[in-house]
Amino acid sequence: MSVFGFVQAGGGSVRFGADKALVQFEGKTVLARTVELVASVCGETRIVAPLGKYGDASVPILADQWPGQGPLGGILTALHQIKERRRNPPAHDYALILSCDMPFLTREWLAHLCDCGVKSTAQVVVPRSENGLEPLCACWRADAALAIQAAFDGGVRKVTEAMKRLPMEVLDEAAWKRFDTDGRLFWNMNTPADYEEARRVFEERAGSFEAQDKQARPLQ
Repeated sequence: MSVFGFVQAGGGSVRFGADKALVQFEGKTVLARTVELVASVCGETRIVAPLGKYGDASVPILADQWPGQGPLGGILTALHQIKERRRNPPAHDYALILSCDMPFLTREWLAHLCDCGVKSTAQVVVPRSENGLEPLCACWRADAALAIQAAFDGGVRKVTEAMKRLPMEVLDEAAWKRFDTDGRLFWNMNTPADYEEARRVFEERAGSFEAQDKQARPLQ
């Protein structure tokens, strides 16, 4: 069995006012950071977006088959891609599917989420925070595509509504809190103000690490 990684970057960034996938933290775009993170826990990684949108990306672009139809179309695109590429698949293949605008996710958490997904009998494993389900940070079994397609064809566009059509395992705070040292694990950027807040946090972290490094250096 394999876990394939997909980073969703096909949204219009309407509230942000610009392509939020291209804003930078510490010299890298948030898209590049997310791709590196996903690639560190998955065998293969793709970006789900319009073809040609991110020509300099480090991984291939998978064209969204339903552009303009929201993230559920991107999730379907990813799951169908796995089925098409694996002509003789093992019992189950899985997809870790994330949005590109969650800058505080960690490798440790994503590795744990993938492990939970592979071990679960459910077709989707999703965390739940104080804000509810976090559907754009979930591990999906590839064979969920059939039920999701039926929901999509029936007019469903909300990811959480599609999830309810599947055997679903929900990871509550007890499962992810230890990975959330800053209390921002599932925090995402929807507006320029959100981006400025995230930059402030990254700068504070950098200053803290620099101070710790100076304290750890022996006196000359």
